[in-house]
Amino acid sequence: MSDTVLRRRLMAILAADAVGYSRLMAGDEQATLASLDAARGVFQTEVASNQGRVIDTAGDSVLAVFETASGAVSAALAIQSLLTAAASAESDERRMLFRIGIHLGDVIEKPDGSVYGDGVNIAARLQGLAKPGGVTVSDSIRSAVKGKIAASYEDQGPQQVKNLAEPVRAFHVRSQDEAKAQPMRAEAPRVESKRVDKPAIAVLPLNNMSGDPEQEFFVDGITEDIITELSRFRDLFVISRNSSFKYKGQPLHVQKVAAELGVQYVVEGSVRKAGNRIRLTVQLIDAETDTHIWAERYDRELADIFAIQDELTSTIVSILPGRVHAASSERAARKTTDNMAAYECVLTGKRLHHQSRREDNEKALALLDRAIALDPSYAHAHAWRGCTLGQAWVYGWCADREATYNEIVKSLQTALALDENDSDVHRILAAIHLVQHEQERCLHHQQRALNLNPNDDLVVVQQGEILTWKGEPEAGIEWVRKAMRLNPYHPERFWGHLGRAYFTARRYAEAVDAVRHMSTLEAGQRASLAGCYAQLGDQPAAAEQARQALALAPNFSATEFLKTLHYFHAADLDHVRESLLKAGLPA
Repeated sequence: MSDTVLRRRLMAILAADAVGYSRLMAGDEQATLASLDAARGVFQTEVASNQGRVIDTAGDSVLAVFETASGAVSAALAIQSLLTAAASAESDERRMLFRIGIHLGDVIEKPDGSVYGDGVNIAARLQGLAKPGGVTVSDSIRSAVKGKIAASYEDQGPQQVKNLAEPVRAFHVRSQDEAKAQPMRAEAPRVESKRVDKPAIAVLPLNNMSGDPEQEFFVDGITEDIITELSRFRDLFVISRNSSFKYKGQPLHVQKVAAELGVQYVVEGSVRKAGNRIRLTVQLIDAETDTHIWAERYDRELADIFAIQDELTSTIVSILPGRVHAASSERAARKTTDNMAAYECVLTGKRLHHQSRREDNEKALALLDRAIALDPSYAHAHAWRGCTLGQAWVYGWCADREATYNEIVKSLQTALALDENDSDVHRILAAIHLVQHEQERCLHHQQRALNLNPNDDLVVVQQGEILTWKGEPEAGIEWVRKAMRLNPYHPERFWGHLGRAYFTARRYAEAVDAVRHMSTLEAGQRASLAGCYAQLGDQPAAAEQARQALALAPNFSATEFLKTLHYFHAADLDHVRESLLKAGLPA
């Protein structure tokens, strides 16, 4: 064909795709189509307003091109703001959100306006890397618009994507409003997802094939148990349940998930429960080559569930490269239950606990009490009762804090007496002894928790916390970073732990960068941030943070704040006091 038919141009390409579209259609086709039509109207209006045109709306996707890179980014941010606001009125299950990817590159344009080429492919791959409701751009877009749009860019690093020989460097874009809601230094460094020197694996949520939504809790519980059992092997790097469950209910692309989580291997499968029988189908996939390494179907009595879990995890571990046979590994002896009703009560209780809501906490506690009534010797039920009470104690959901605290200790002591190999028990006991300034007991239980479950992100981040309190902040930094790699979707508080470790290490600029990832800061965190700025010699910033700390807690004083800290050595407490006073906070 001649150049009069095909034209090569440099354009900004925007690719968008609805999140969970198939799931939404399965739930309510009419409502989903109405939401999709409304969303397409938003795309058409904002694209046209920014010197662009929509060229394709196949299925639940949108493809648009722009004359300028700034027009593409401006349109994308406006679209996401409008769609997110519209979706906020819907329930979590019915929200229609989009991922958007943008690239600046060469395309081939046909006379009818359609475009083709690597530039389109890269935009589509960037879309797949975006967060729901988010915008991800290539380095070419970031370079073209930097300083021209009120936005910041979070470097996601080089990303290896399908059908492209070279990695694509991606950036998550935050609008000025989003940056205010979630303060972040422009292009703040991510916690590096460096490749670990051991097999890294993620267990994705198993599919419920029972045809009964009420069995969802059971299937989720089986997934969580498999993650826990794999985590006991020290020579594996196992992604936490919190990160794995981010993919629940989403259409899965194994290689994309593996790239996001930084793993080589993925476990996926399904569970069908009917009466007293269970069918568990599972497969192990090498994500780098997209090949199935192993698959198995277990069709057994429900009472055999623990044996199935043991067989499944042992097989997976023995298959992975560089591993000795699972039989030669040291396994923590487990004390399970023969009462399946008690087991299901614990599974449901754990699921409710993870919701982190007061009403769910109360329901979880009732179920765990029921499990203990059914089987008083079920150690894991006592452990999770202590954990659930601990959640209520931390969030202030209890009428009598002292009585609740005593109940926590009682539940954990009972669990420990029944089974000394439950990592959750030792993790919580370590935290309790830390608060009580019983340092040797704290260190003992923390080490036990770490030995029993070295891949639990909560155990690992707590190791970083305790090392910081112990006066070893450089080691603490590495442990907190490891927890962030185990759980790429970690809670914001992990940034707070990292910030404290940097502050204790006298690495003040890095402490400030870490804390800026947090959307909400308490008075003590504001005060600590003021101390960092004071140590950096930025007195205006220190004064502003001190002002905000006092606005949140008018009676704040350095003396009272120090009583809430758990440093082992007086020198670290003196360092905090000096920093706060240097920032102008009351003694």
